[in-house]
Amino acid sequence: MSPIRQKDTVTNNDQYLIQECLAGRTEAFDQLVLKYQDRLFRTLVRILGSSDDARDAAQEGFTQAFFKLNSFRGTAAFYSWLFRISFNAAISQKRKTKRTTTTLDTQDNPAGNWLVDPHPENHPPELAEQSERKKIVHQALNELQEEYRTPLILRELEGMSYGEIAELTAIPLGTVRSRIFRGRNELKQKLSTLFLEEPRSRVSLSDQESSISESK
Repeated sequence: MSPIRQKDTVTNNDQYLIQECLAGRTEAFDQLVLKYQDRLFRTLVRILGSSDDARDAAQEGFTQAFFKLNSFRGTAAFYSWLFRISFNAAISQKRKTKRTTTTLDTQDNPAGNWLVDPHPENHPPELAEQSERKKIVHQALNELQEEYRTPLILRELEGMSYGEIAELTAIPLGTVRSRIFRGRNELKQKLSTLFLEEPRSRVSLSDQESSISESK
């Protein structure tokens, strides 16, 4: 069910941009921001359930990454390193303030139309159906309890191993496994209910099981 992970090393282009930035050409970091900001924002929105919180965490993550860039050793992918910083910033932020959680299909999304196509009439019916499926998946994810949603998203969307999730979230490995198992089961149940409630949906059970990866 997990997507194929990208090789967990720094790409040549990322390494070049990092070296350029460390050499004083800080505009190179802007290219790293442009490359990863949408992916980072999408995942943080799914985890935090709030566009405002996700935007703040992503901004803090990029800021910290910029000032800590000289400590990056290149033993893992730059995005993995950036994500860890941003995730920790998000956790710290949540401890300081409790904001009202918004739904994942909020209109307030600076990352573009990744969730809902504003002009579905311009596309074939199968694309409109895929867009509808994504909205349903996001709704189901948003309804999961945070303790299940976060490790499930890290596993299924970010492709992290159980050990990596345990290290990142400071949760015992056995607990991570059980929460992901429970989260998958609850998500399947919610998707079954939501798809049944959607009269235009013609999605099979096998489609539901692959919907998380398709919603990336």
